[in-house]
Amino acid sequence: MASLSSAKRVVVKIGSALLVEDGRLRRSWLATLASDVARLRKRGVAVVLVSSGSIALGRAAMSMPDGALSLEQSQAAAAVGQIKLARAYEEALEPFGISTAQVLVTLEDSANRRRYLNSRATLEQLLSMGVVPIVNENDTVATDEIRYGDNDRLGAQIAVTIGADVLVLLSDVDGFYSGNPKEDAGAERYDVIERITPEIEAHAGDAGTGLSKGGMKTKLMAAKTAMSGGASMVIALGAPDNPLKRIENDEPCTWFVANTDPQAARKRWIGAMKPKGEIVIDDGAVSALSSGKSLLPAGVASVSGAFGRGDPVAIVSAGGARLGMGLTRYTAAEAAAIKGVRSGDIEEILGYPGRAALVHRDDLSMS
Repeated sequence: MASLSSAKRVVVKIGSALLVEDGRLRRSWLATLASDVARLRKRGVAVVLVSSGSIALGRAAMSMPDGALSLEQSQAAAAVGQIKLARAYEEALEPFGISTAQVLVTLEDSANRRRYLNSRATLEQLLSMGVVPIVNENDTVATDEIRYGDNDRLGAQIAVTIGADVLVLLSDVDGFYSGNPKEDAGAERYDVIERITPEIEAHAGDAGTGLSKGGMKTKLMAAKTAMSGGASMVIALGAPDNPLKRIENDEPCTWFVANTDPQAARKRWIGAMKPKGEIVIDDGAVSALSSGKSLLPAGVASVSGAFGRGDPVAIVSAGGARLGMGLTRYTAAEAAAIKGVRSGDIEEILGYPGRAALVHRDDLSMS
């Protein structure tokens, strides 16, 4: 059974309606959320916060009128509000000795494989250093064609990107219901959902607040993404103090349970890709990969194909046996230039610092 108590990596999505009220931050509530994060961090849990609120804070700071904003107005409000949002999280988590980082992304950062790998590498590095990344859509530059449009789906994508166990969507309701609980007294909450059926989808509604862009439809979309990537998702009431502690204390909520673990789901995704090139490796590299290590340039015998960084490549033994599939961290030209080379000599050959692994073990699916 999925739970927050047993998770090792957690992504928490916080919506504008929870964080901002009448244009002002709910600082006392944010302080209790920070204490929840600190408690998770103390027991070794890696935490990423996906937070809305920049536009809401920015429009209040600039006394912008109520109602819909134009794209340009929204981007201007986001530019002003993002500074306030980042500072608020920094000030809330600093008393617990937790460093924060601001990470702004767009849909292109996950749709483009190279950008995806860059985002993933940055988040992994931050988490390894004990930092809590504060992720938001880059509203300042994002236009409709490169937007997620809501942070429910962004949260799901971040959860899949970092291999999270659990995605938490803090909402204005305590779970997923068979109807709108604010309008239908007979609506029943689902405690656990293991598969999203057409019946479940039929129960989803639209956004119900003025600040929120998401509704249950976007939350179901997020659940599909998270579950397929091996992350369980929980919809829980976010407005009360210590919302994460409430989930751990078994307060009412709805769990969408993943039927696989994040790493296995990622390996299947990589393994199903069509290779854009081929990397032949020596016996020493074959042995290293068999023991769960990364593929280093020193173990590469030859390179063929036309591929870019982040593209899938087939890993082949000297005898021609297909060993697996991986996402390369170098282009075909770079890989050919550094094949058989020790990692410490890469910079001298390429003229710039490179990554030690040609294919990292996390990006490798063995046959």
